[in-house]
This record gives sequence, structure tokens and C-alpha cells, in this order.
Amino acid sequence: MSSTLKTRLSDAIKEAMRARDSQRLSTLRFLFAAVKQKEVDDRHELSDAEITAIIEKQVKQRRESIAAYEQAGRLETAAQETAELDVLREFLPQAATPEEIEAAISAALAEVAAQGVSGGPAMGKIMAILKPALAGRADMALVSQQVKQRLV
Repeated sequence: MSSTLKTRLSDAIKEAMRARDSQRLSTLRFLFAAVKQKEVDDRHELSDAEITAIIEKQVKQRRESIAAYEQAGRLETAAQETAELDVLREFLPQAATPEEIEAAISAALAEVAAQGVSGGPAMGKIMAILKPALAGRADMALVSQQVKQRLV
């Protein structure tokens, strides 16, 4: 396994097995299965960036599930999803600070403004600039909301 993130994930599975932590083990196995499935589908070993994208997708799913379960009053299930979310977050890069996010948005706005693009098309260009810069480090839905507020 050449990918360091994949190696960390594999090691974490082994540690969870030794510790007999079934909740953590279940989450890690589910994530590892998603990585392996993507490798089989794409027929190549995934890079850390591709694995991070899978983890981000899983995190987003958990957040949506937690909101739905809490709204339905299923707090026990929401707590289980929150525990899974915490395990997944361990494998994401260090979160960007609000100041870093604000600086990235400002730089992207300036770059797009220099190109003379405004309105709806500017939103797409700005997000295209921010996605690689903040991937895995910030909730892109929140970043998108901040950009929309700045464009108005």
C-alpha cells in the first residue's frame, strides 16, 4: 500500500480490532470498503486526495443523517452517527481556521473580479478556485454560503 492515508486507515482497523472497539471498527471497515470499492471501480490505487474525497463524502452523509435523525426525534441513532462522524474526522486534514477560509475567499473573489466575471458565473469560478484549496479542511457548503453573501 503506497498511500499513507490508506496505511493509516489499515493500521487504525488493526488497533480497533485489538482494542475490541466494535463501534470504531465498524466505521473504519465501512470506510475501507468504500476505498477498496473505488479502487476496483477505477482500476488503480487511490491517492491520498482521492481517499480524502471519499472521507468527505462519508462525513457529509453523516451530517445529513444526524440532522434527519434529530429532526425525527431518534436521538440514539443520531448519537451513533455522531460517533461515526468523529472517527471519520480523524482521517481528514487539519481544519482551516475561519481566518484562512476568509483569506481564501477574498483571494478567489479578487482573482475572479480581475477576470471581469460577476454574478452567477462568478460563483462557479470562485468555488472552482476554493475547492482544491480547502478540500477536506472546510465544510464546502458553509464556504459556498459565505461566498454567496459576499457576492450580493
